[in-house]
Amino acid sequence: MPINYRSEPGLRHPAYVTFGSPLQTAVAIAVLAAITLLVMGLGGIRQRLDYLGAIGRSIVQLVVVAVIIGWVFAHPEGTAVYLIVMVTAATATSVRRIDCGWRRSLLVAGPLLLGTVIALVPVLLTGALPVEAQSIVPFTAQIIGGAMTAVSLTGSYARSKTNHDWPLVEGYLALGASPRQAVREITRSSAASSLIPGLDQTRSAGLVVLPGAFVGMLLAGATPAEAAQVQLLVLAALLAAAATASAVASWTLAGWLGTTMPEPSKY
Repeated sequence: MPINYRSEPGLRHPAYVTFGSPLQTAVAIAVLAAITLLVMGLGGIRQRLDYLGAIGRSIVQLVVVAVIIGWVFAHPEGTAVYLIVMVTAATATSVRRIDCGWRRSLLVAGPLLLGTVIALVPVLLTGALPVEAQSIVPFTAQIIGGAMTAVSLTGSYARSKTNHDWPLVEGYLALGASPRQAVREITRSSAASSLIPGLDQTRSAGLVVLPGAFVGMLLAGATPAEAAQVQLLVLAALLAAAATASAVASWTLAGWLGTTMPEPSKY
């Protein structure tokens, strides 16, 4: 019977990795930031303030998230609430990316949530992941992020193409097509384009780059085989979530796109 290192605090995984102290991590980050700023300055890259803002924001966000997830791990009953907050934040991000307005947030939230559920249910039903906060929270967070990206890309691509081809859309409408029919080819091609990043990531996994889940599990002490097993699960779930979210978003957003004339300066 395998030893459960997680449930027996006095035991450590044989391959357990000891990380540096927070001070050592802070020093390493400061040195990396200094190198980045120096290179940007020497190269004439002007986004140094943007970089400082991005790295500063990421530090604050990750510290806050670490505290919250630590609380969720200690109080599993809070898992559902935390995931709802994540879906809400993801919806808000996609709404801003697509610029469809808060009144149409359900057109975005529906595809995002459906894509996440479609990808998560088979994983839990098959027992591929244990039903506990330590596995569900990080796994579902990645799936929500993948679904959010798919919805954002589908919506933003479709809106850009609709604005560009609005005279063609108006022609379809004049011939009696419904708003959804008038933009059908645009939304379909946009959904297909939104899947390209995920497909490229899956194709290059292990050859061009080691994916995040794989590296994270190795650092946590998992064997390479275990890390590969979980990473494959993540990649397959991400594609399922993205495909579902983009396909549904292409349908839910089509009615709005087909009735939204762009500003004169946009076409």
